[in-house]
Amino acid sequence: MSQWPQQQQYQPGPTPQYAPQYAPTQYAPPPEPFYNDTKSPYENDRFKPKKRINDPIFLILFVLQFLGFVAVSGIAISQWVKSGGLGGGLGKTHTGTSVSLNQSTVYLLLLVTAAALLLSTIYLLLVRAFTKTIMHITLILNILMNIAICVYYWLTKYYSGAIIFTVIALFSVLSYYGFRSRIPLASLLLQVVIDVSKHHKSVYVVAFSALILQALLAVWYTFASIATYAKWTPGNPSCETSGCSSGKVAGLIFFLTFSFLWTSQVIGNVALATLAGGPYGCWYYFGPRGEGDMPKRPTLSALGRASTLSLGSIAFGSLIVTVLEMLKMVLHAVQSSANADGHPVEACLACCASCFVGIIESLVQYFNRYAYIEIALYGKPYISAAKDTWNLLVDRGVSAVVNDSLVGMTLTWGAYGVGLLSSLFAYLYLRLTAPSYNADGNYTAPVILFAFLIGLQCSLTLSSAIEAGVSTIFVGLGEDPQVLAIRAPALFGLIAQTYPDVVRGVV
Repeated sequence: MSQWPQQQQYQPGPTPQYAPQYAPTQYAPPPEPFYNDTKSPYENDRFKPKKRINDPIFLILFVLQFLGFVAVSGIAISQWVKSGGLGGGLGKTHTGTSVSLNQSTVYLLLLVTAAALLLSTIYLLLVRAFTKTIMHITLILNILMNIAICVYYWLTKYYSGAIIFTVIALFSVLSYYGFRSRIPLASLLLQVVIDVSKHHKSVYVVAFSALILQALLAVWYTFASIATYAKWTPGNPSCETSGCSSGKVAGLIFFLTFSFLWTSQVIGNVALATLAGGPYGCWYYFGPRGEGDMPKRPTLSALGRASTLSLGSIAFGSLIVTVLEMLKMVLHAVQSSANADGHPVEACLACCASCFVGIIESLVQYFNRYAYIEIALYGKPYISAAKDTWNLLVDRGVSAVVNDSLVGMTLTWGAYGVGLLSSLFAYLYLRLTAPSYNADGNYTAPVILFAFLIGLQCSLTLSSAIEAGVSTIFVGLGEDPQVLAIRAPALFGLIAQTYPDVVRGVV
């Protein structure tokens, strides 16, 4: 429970010294009682949640699947090491087994991981330096990419995909003019978050720690996948029993990919909750320096809550996104199979279903981000946080602000770009080195897929540091907008001018 006396009126701290006048105030300010309606930062157990384990069932499931990942990868990698990795090396070499993926693929995906780390860092630095320009470029590239895919499908007579991407391309062209008008506000929010992060070095510590964990997990997943192919592919020297089959390989790869995606989601979301409940949340409610009221070591405290008491809730939300991601991958495989077999109707249906699932996945990821912030600030279970997030966005009238934000889209498309460049790097490496196992090109698709997943997850983990700051401002704005009016009046003025419901929702 809050330790603040009920009759005590919280007095906000000074305006941060690093909160510049981002824009002139050009709006009719709300009445004086609006600014006097200040509450304790610890209201409703904010920053001091009850010490209880939330969503323990999903915590147990997450631990069990991770132990399963450890067991499968341990068995496969140990056998793979005993067999000398099935040969192969770095660069152009035709040594090693030609039955399945060999050691040369490990070197390839390790290089992909390093490239993904470098590309992710470069993209984040570019976003910091050229915020508004990057947003314009992102929108334009989005349109050009959709048009290019559409034209390619029509030229290759892949009519099911061509129809879908024609609609997507038209929609992206029409939506550009609406999104373009929102770029100034979105870029302004990014600049505020960057200013805050400059004075809270823990933001980058958390982001790069999560990125390193993500890279280590990607390397682990790489070894496990290659070793699984080596151990259970029929005809392989490592296959010592009659239990080897293509079906077993497919099933184990499916499980390893599921576990990798779920664990990756959890790592990124724990980082998001740590930043929201630590530096960003404390900036919003306390300013850069609390007058003795700010929690001690807020980032460490937030990390402790996110990785223990709230880990089950974070795993719950991450599981939903992982299931949708896996379903989308299955539909993509069905679409490719139907198209290869000459069944355009089935391919079109699979493509439509995949797009529909992708839309749902994006909406769930978008919504979950705000639910995790509620979890970080108050220590709520996932269902309770989701309900309160929905009520907050609807009742307080900031849903328009959230829906018009371009920050998430900019960083997400950057992550897809990193993933595509990583997969392109893997493709070029395969073409130039021509490993023995890929003489007929059968393993090009899975290697490119592995590379794309590694690049995507690495970039999403790093960019989550910036998204966490913008999203925390939105949540704080919905609950206590008067705090932002005191903390950064010019920023609040610009938001209130564009979205007056921010003020009316409270007053």
